[in-house]
Amino acid sequence: MQILFTFVHAMGISTLLALAIGAAVKIIGMPMLAGISQDQLIYSLLIIIITRELGPLLTAFIVIARSATAIATEIAGMVVSHEVEAYISIGVDPIEHLAVPRFLGVTISLVLLNIYFSIFGLAGSFLVAQLFSTTPMEHYFSSLLQYLTIQDILLSIIKSIAFGVIISIVAVIQGFSVERASTEVPVAGLKAVSSAFGLCILVNVLLSLLFYMVL
Repeated sequence: MQILFTFVHAMGISTLLALAIGAAVKIIGMPMLAGISQDQLIYSLLIIIITRELGPLLTAFIVIARSATAIATEIAGMVVSHEVEAYISIGVDPIEHLAVPRFLGVTISLVLLNIYFSIFGLAGSFLVAQLFSTTPMEHYFSSLLQYLTIQDILLSIIKSIAFGVIISIVAVIQGFSVERASTEVPVAGLKAVSSAFGLCILVNVLLSLLFYMVL
């Protein structure tokens, strides 16, 4: 259920964002690169912006906005309504029953959503290219694959895994941190969103710096 909500239900907004960003990079970048006779660099630019940088971060933002709030408020509501105490009283571990499935679901969904976002972002730039020139599909995607490296793919996946871990852990911690008042439930959701946003941006910067320093 967590993968259904986090990945499948988020595919619509991810498709729209990916197509828009892919198109924007192509429209803005192509004339600039053509002016310095470096048209082929558009493929490297697309991979850097969509696959390596914006893809993982934007999909993380989508998941934060949808799933982090949902997880935090759901668990907080269960704490306030004493459902968690009921689990403990019958010998069910709330961490194993509530936290672990959400942790795995969010992390797996974020990796899948990032891959999906990258595919549609690169496809969006191809569709825009057809409006200005009849670029053959084989030439376009072969050029993309020529510039795409295993390091780009690994960095993108590592970022997605890191963001998934951060989002799920922050949401669960904020959900379990409430006491007894029902007014704490929406506060837990807000804290989960703000904390996850900040940590994901920080980790994204650190991973990108590490990548460029190593390479």
